[in-house]
Amino acid sequence: MAVYTDITEDDLKTFLTQYDCGELTSYKGIAEGVENSNFLLHTTRDPLILTLYEKRVEKNDLPFFLGLMQHLAARGLSCPLPLPRNDGALLGELSGRPAALISFLEGMWLRKPEARHCREVGVALAQMHVAGEGFAIERPNALSCAGWQPLWDKSETRADEVEPGLQDEIRAELAFFDAHWPTDLPTGVIHADLFPDNVFFLGDTLSGLIDFYFACNDMLAYDVSICLNAWCFEKDGAYNVTKGTAMLDGYQSVRPLSEAEIAALPTLARGSALRFFLTRLYDWLMTPAGALVTKKDPLEYLRKLRFHRQVATGAEYGLAKA
Repeated sequence: MAVYTDITEDDLKTFLTQYDCGELTSYKGIAEGVENSNFLLHTTRDPLILTLYEKRVEKNDLPFFLGLMQHLAARGLSCPLPLPRNDGALLGELSGRPAALISFLEGMWLRKPEARHCREVGVALAQMHVAGEGFAIERPNALSCAGWQPLWDKSETRADEVEPGLQDEIRAELAFFDAHWPTDLPTGVIHADLFPDNVFFLGDTLSGLIDFYFACNDMLAYDVSICLNAWCFEKDGAYNVTKGTAMLDGYQSVRPLSEAEIAALPTLARGSALRFFLTRLYDWLMTPAGALVTKKDPLEYLRKLRFHRQVATGAEYGLAKA
């Protein structure tokens, strides 16, 4: 469920008078997503997405997110584009929440992606990394290595409720990353959340990337590792090297990975698995019963972390020259 703040038709029509977007004909809430309230609007012109930014999104970060979409779209990346208000601002307010109108992107996300789709995702991710060059605003990654210990602190005392021995295992992981997390790899703007539900396809053709609300500045290869975790494991927990090969080949067809990035890939993939395990663990333990949020199983990412712990080289992910 992703409608946390309700809106009235009258308030919405008043809000839309600040934009050159036509007249409202209908609107409905969008159930997917977990961070913000989203609505699909139909107007006498084009369909639009209305996003109300909830408390988990910092208002001070919104110029980065909205400006980044403008920057990427201007450089040819297919992604939603914020609509300016009549006064030129990208951000307004509706029902007590910061709000923006975003262009509607055609397509659907894939429930069962195959290797050919993974290759397209790799290409699009590299294109985004290249297109992000020169974006003037910076936003640190609050959920990179330095942010994991504070996140763990919120869940540690109850971690063994999820699986016995988890406290000791995660403490050891955090100690490992304190000693081994890379610090000298190429950096830039990353998506940081490019899961299947944030990539749209029309048939087998990738039509665009959405949901840039975790985007930030960090190591580009870290973004690659997030995609390996999100796209290249099967439901039974097995890593699909065919999908991994396709994704990495697609990425490197646009932006070849350096030797240092390739060498660091097992550590980065292990770290990104820990990052999503920790956020899922927190939500699993702390979300009240009956809340309109679907909790995601943290153990899925614990299993992925354990897989990466055994990986020695990039070749095991499907890199042809590792």
